[in-house]
Amino acid sequence: MKPAILTKKRAWLFALPALAALAAAFSTGAVADAQTERGKYLVSLGGCNDCHTPGYFLGKPDFEHRLSGSEVGFELPGLGVFHGPNLTPDKETGIGNWTAQEIAAAIRTGARPDGRELAPIMPWRGLSVLTDADALAIAAYLKSLPPVKNKVPGPFGPTETPTSFVMKIVPPAAK
Repeated sequence: MKPAILTKKRAWLFALPALAALAAAFSTGAVADAQTERGKYLVSLGGCNDCHTPGYFLGKPDFEHRLSGSEVGFELPGLGVFHGPNLTPDKETGIGNWTAQEIAAAIRTGARPDGRELAPIMPWRGLSVLTDADALAIAAYLKSLPPVKNKVPGPFGPTETPTSFVMKIVPPAAK
């Protein structure tokens, strides 16, 4: 009978490392899920859906294609028309080729990975105060979205004609 007990004890000893690895995997998943949920919360609170979700400015947001880019652009006097781009991880029309660090940097500095400035309407100056953890949480959430192939119009320079709906920012009349 003693050999059977030793065998069971040995089985537990061999199983412990596997159980520990499994627990660690679930723990890491829970941390990732918490980070993604934090990012989702910050995106919601920050109003990102307003400019980056189709239909939002037309009163019928298409949350099936959340953050995949807007069909309505902003006209800024003297600068042109800018559409909220696709923030899903689609590699052709979205930010699928950007790393989490590049997304976080763009949110906080107003510069894309290729060095181009984000559209002037993007409130990166306000978002520049985000902590590293919060900026990376937003990046984790954006990377968790299903990729949506959606190329938004533009940008259009001040002398170009937009091909879609435009919201105009109209300066006050001179006195």
